[in-house]
Amino acid sequence: MPNQFSRTELLFGKENMTKFKNARVAVFGIGGVGGYVVEALARSGIGALDLIDADKISLSNINRQIFALKSTLGRYKTEVAKERILDINPDAIVNTYNVFYLPETADSFDFTLYDYVVDAIDTVTGKLEIIEQAKKCNAPVISSMGAGNKLDPTAFEVADIYETSVCPLAKVMRHELKKRGITSLKVVYSKEAPIKPDENADMPKEESLVLKKRIPGSVAFVPSVAGLIIAGEVLKDIAKKDSDINAF
Repeated sequence: MPNQFSRTELLFGKENMTKFKNARVAVFGIGGVGGYVVEALARSGIGALDLIDADKISLSNINRQIFALKSTLGRYKTEVAKERILDINPDAIVNTYNVFYLPETADSFDFTLYDYVVDAIDTVTGKLEIIEQAKKCNAPVISSMGAGNKLDPTAFEVADIYETSVCPLAKVMRHELKKRGITSLKVVYSKEAPIKPDENADMPKEESLVLKKRIPGSVAFVPSVAGLIIAGEVLKDIAKKDSDINAF
């Protein structure tokens, strides 16, 4: 009998749909990139999702973040995301954490529980800690590089961090990971050179003029694509695990 995941099952098969249902995925950062990761995983039948993000939805999120609406302004992103996920799949288990992931908060998370880890946060310190913890626990991890100040959604690629180029964030991460002895990391990055933001652009009142020069420009059709690519990699990797599937 058809179910809401029947179209997905046509491509992945029944055995992999069971894997998805039994999988627990942690998504660190559910903004422009991470929000679309969550959306795609929920719509693909992932059974348990851990959402980690301390931010509340602001006006400037509406141009690109899937959980940002006029009706959700001021609410925690994790709370809005949980409601949406359960509306998509009432059987899903959703754990929410309204915290910034940093070395100081790392002890709150047990990476051995995760079948996959998604790093979609902005801070280098937090990204490095996520990756180190995931590697230590042998949890598969994928990391998003810079998606701000970009206009070409076709420039994203999936690669090992040490095969990346152009992206300034990837350059920093390569250097820091090498110092830590981490020899590989799957990432999604863009080969598009960053665009210089317009300093004369109107900024929301909650974002100070002092910060304006450091805030990256962003659009609806770039970070969303990065997030969907990441979700696809997560699903294909889970499907491949302990499986003879070779369609991917």
